[in-house]
Amino acid sequence: MTFKALVVDKGEEGTSASVKDLTLDDLPAAEVTVAVEYSTVNYKDGLCIGPGGGLVRNYPHVPGIDFAGTVETSEDPRYAPGDKVVLTGWRVGEAHWGGYSQKARVKADWLVPLPDGLTTRQAMAVGTAGFTSMLAVQALTDHGIKPGPVLVTGAAGGVGSVAVALLAAMGHEVSAVTGRPEQADYLRDLGATQIVAREDLAETVKRPLEGETWGGCVDAVGGAMLARLLGQMQYGASVAAVGLAGGAALPATVIPFLLRGVNLLGIDSVMQPYENRLRAWARIAEVLPMDKLEGMVVPATLADLPKLGSDILAGQVRGRVVVDVNA
Repeated sequence: MTFKALVVDKGEEGTSASVKDLTLDDLPAAEVTVAVEYSTVNYKDGLCIGPGGGLVRNYPHVPGIDFAGTVETSEDPRYAPGDKVVLTGWRVGEAHWGGYSQKARVKADWLVPLPDGLTTRQAMAVGTAGFTSMLAVQALTDHGIKPGPVLVTGAAGGVGSVAVALLAAMGHEVSAVTGRPEQADYLRDLGATQIVAREDLAETVKRPLEGETWGGCVDAVGGAMLARLLGQMQYGASVAAVGLAGGAALPATVIPFLLRGVNLLGIDSVMQPYENRLRAWARIAEVLPMDKLEGMVVPATLADLPKLGSDILAGQVRGRVVVDVNA
């Protein structure tokens, strides 16, 4: 029996990605075999699909850092055939074969049960990006979001889109930062009440502190923008840092931390413990408006992935790409 998968291979002329036929014998050894139904496209996926292979070290390789589907076989008592499951993180799709395949075989420890109230398609409309957004929003909530607008940078991307919808659904006033003015209506539909042009925050200033503007922030950009907005946070407010699209360097001072008690919260979704994953997924199913989620979705197939991998690296993907691996 064969099945389809996007396979990245490496030859004398570099890497290439194409849809190929595989068999179950091709899959790596692990406890649980899953019939994958949906996956997504994330920045890491773009790196793994694109020229040079990005994060991939061994070839051939099947990318896809997240997936949702149905258990076919399991050597672990926690899962049985027919169980619906979700996987995000654990370096699947990077160091281990991932979700751009109609079948996947992974460790049981990497899976979580599909949350009640979500379909596998909805779970992948959330995906790693939305899961990361929920972790960021939970971190802000745990530290106390201050009155006033909450800022979301990189708001039209996957993480930002879900963060805007989550925060708005929780009753917060959301200010969305984007460098793509044509996405303003999309962001307002998700619940943003203010659109902030990227250039308004893109440069650092000599003043380490500016007016106390934001009650909290989910930052997917990093770099100079993160340095700038640290000086604009309200006293005791927090920034949840989830990305580095604007660069890994942080040209900031410690003044906002010392004089305003600002908190910089690092968010990692890859190695999150099981209980944290269950908490985040349960909260997503409870809070995230499904109509807003559906409005973010861009449908795709395995054959679309090479182009989408390039598009996401160029910042040209809006919202959440949902890959139907069986289409």
